[in-house]
Amino acid sequence: TASAQYQKSAAVVGQVMKDFHPHGDAAIYDTVVRMAQDFSMRYTLVDGQGNFGSIDGDSAAAMRYTECRMDKISAEMLQDIDKNTVEWTDNYDGRLKEPLILPAKIPQLLLNGSIGIAVGMATAIPPHNLGELCDGLVYQIDHPDLTVDDLLCYVKGPDFPTAGIIYDIEEIRAAYATGKGKIVMRAKAEIENDKKGNRIIVSEIPYQVNKAVLISRIADLVKEKKLDGISDLRDESDRDGIRVVIELKNNAYPNKVLNQLYEHTAMQTAFHVNMLALTPDLEPRILTLKEIFAYFIQHRIEVVTRRLQFDLNKAKDRAHILEGLKIALDHLDEVIETIRKSKDREEAKTQLIERFTLSERQADAILDMRLAQLAALERQRIEDEYRDILALIAKIEDILAHQEKILAIIKDELKEIKHRYSDERRTQIVPQGIGKFSAEDLIPEETTVISLTKDNYIKRVPSSTYRNQIRGGKGVIGMTTKEEDQVEHLVTASTHDDILFFTNRGRVFQTKVYEIPQSSRQAKGQALINIIQIAQDELVTGLITLSKDHRNQFKYFVFATIAGQIKKTAVDQFVNVRKTGLIAINLNKGDELRWVKTSMGNDKIIEVTAQGQAIYFDETDVRPMGRSAGGVRAIRLRSDDKVISMDVVEEQQSQTDLLIVLENGFGKRTVVNNFTLQQRGGIGMKAAHCSKKTGSVISAYTVVGSNFDALIMSKQGQVLRLALSSVKRLGRDTQGVTLIRMAPGDKVASVTLLIPENDEQNNDKKTVEIPSSKAKDHENPKALKVEKQANSVKDGRLEQKKSYTVHNYKKGSS
Repeated sequence: TASAQYQKSAAVVGQVMKDFHPHGDAAIYDTVVRMAQDFSMRYTLVDGQGNFGSIDGDSAAAMRYTECRMDKISAEMLQDIDKNTVEWTDNYDGRLKEPLILPAKIPQLLLNGSIGIAVGMATAIPPHNLGELCDGLVYQIDHPDLTVDDLLCYVKGPDFPTAGIIYDIEEIRAAYATGKGKIVMRAKAEIENDKKGNRIIVSEIPYQVNKAVLISRIADLVKEKKLDGISDLRDESDRDGIRVVIELKNNAYPNKVLNQLYEHTAMQTAFHVNMLALTPDLEPRILTLKEIFAYFIQHRIEVVTRRLQFDLNKAKDRAHILEGLKIALDHLDEVIETIRKSKDREEAKTQLIERFTLSERQADAILDMRLAQLAALERQRIEDEYRDILALIAKIEDILAHQEKILAIIKDELKEIKHRYSDERRTQIVPQGIGKFSAEDLIPEETTVISLTKDNYIKRVPSSTYRNQIRGGKGVIGMTTKEEDQVEHLVTASTHDDILFFTNRGRVFQTKVYEIPQSSRQAKGQALINIIQIAQDELVTGLITLSKDHRNQFKYFVFATIAGQIKKTAVDQFVNVRKTGLIAINLNKGDELRWVKTSMGNDKIIEVTAQGQAIYFDETDVRPMGRSAGGVRAIRLRSDDKVISMDVVEEQQSQTDLLIVLENGFGKRTVVNNFTLQQRGGIGMKAAHCSKKTGSVISAYTVVGSNFDALIMSKQGQVLRLALSSVKRLGRDTQGVTLIRMAPGDKVASVTLLIPENDEQNNDKKTVEIPSSKAKDHENPKALKVEKQANSVKDGRLEQKKSYTVHNYKKGSS
């Protein structure tokens, strides 16, 4: 405890590893170290003695050198643990018991925050001020129906151990209201002016920023001439606090330099709030601030109730003993005579139980009485204690019968915690947002490929990752998936576009493309639950990306389901999509939303089924409907068939191809004009000849021209990118040609279309110059210039044709 002597950290780590965590000492000691760092924890839980690391990233001394003990506030995490307040379970080898949770009096989840990654999930909860949390909890106990604005009157925002400044009360409100949000943090910097000139003094830095790395980054930017106006850089920090001095040149503009520092270094960063935690039912959920408070209050109600029940049982047990002692004192002579006549203790115990109707425990207590307790004053003490015990029992039973009295106890304890441990807020809050530059402005705009698996793992990679290949090739591995997982969706978009996620339940969610983590080609990706708030059993079945131009260019979203329903809704009804999602279409039982496209209102619609049927009809046959509508019938399906694709053919596109890919790797292009324009609701006509050899239709796209690449991904993660011009045009009732050769048992999972980058379409030679300074690093300093011939198109097929010309240089000649 906090009053005990310090112990060697190695002893604590060894004890924990021996009894509770037999998986190595590194994780245990790292945990001890972090709980002792006042720059990592808002309220340290471990009182450390020795070198426990620094904000510059210095590691702690070895555990054999440091000592530790619990900090004072840690006692509040364990208070009443000996009163049956929490459930216990066996430790790893069954020798000991360990608590499943702690009977914490303090809301530790919010107090010190939590940042980490579990299996497919990540959490990022910022630390807070203890006094504000206690005030907010007391208010919520008194006002269970409070709003987020009510809580913001008490919990102003995160309170980081490294202080700093945070911006935009609206972002803080959004984070507390939804459990997700971005809070901008800035270092505290002041401009000083003296005889020598201007200087910038940095006294506080954002949370989790390494000060040494920050200073090194500033120095590098000065060397690279990306930061102008800085003449000197010094770290004058000491045990009293941070002090980084940035000396400025005489002709420098201090505010401009400071803004450059904010823009290009970690002096301005963001804390991406993602308050994901396990509920008491062990369900991982993104929780709002109000929900976390409610769970903590419920936890304290359970702990206080169990503590009162423990005290009640103990009091009743003592009252039972005192009742026996009172009986003995009231019949003292008979009791003594009974004991004297008994042969041994067991006989005396039996005689007492039979004669005075006592329990075994009462008889044992009488037999254990000392002679001193027969004195008059001692007898009076037993009477007084019995009276007090009865009053205590009545009081506890009254509290247990009235929950408002239990809540009053919790409020009193929170007020006491605040009085004993709270301190002043460290982090300053600026209500307005910064607005000078946004994260989007600092993110390069590039074309990316977004892939989503059946188990809702998502990632994005640059489109240039997949090089052009010829038709019929084996492709490259596009991502690593679990054996039972499959790639379901591929879309291309700019990093600045909005991406809408449509689920099988007919709901829609929205985020930015750049908010999807970028991964390598082989990576599995991140669980989608970390990006949007979908339900546990809800699957994303449709993706659509929209740039600002698209929002103004298109008028409607066209929705299609696997059961053949279709509807269209104005795009402006999806301008403000809540974090919790919106209803996009009302579905019949057993139906699922699978496709969403954009249209102008007077286009054509084509739908293709798994068995190769297609229907081609005018979009005007579908009237505009609201978001909650269910739509109308698009195609009449056979009992064993389902819709596999829907696309919109623009009115002005006269020459349009329908690209069809079948699950065994076959594919073809068919001119859409080969399909007769029909009325919606019919059975359609043949679009592909499906057989056991080809498999069913897996995907269908409408394309104009051949200036596209098709990116085909198999269920086992194999990817082929080929020019659309290499896919033959064939009639409607044909099976197509082989597009991708796959391993036995593999099937095509999804297909997407890419617009090749300009440099991939350029057949001119490219020259790559190698700086002469690099020549010294090579054994042969002559190879200094390389010319590369890019891919070329020959006879309608894209070939992987590369030629290199190496120019060798000698002094004075070439």
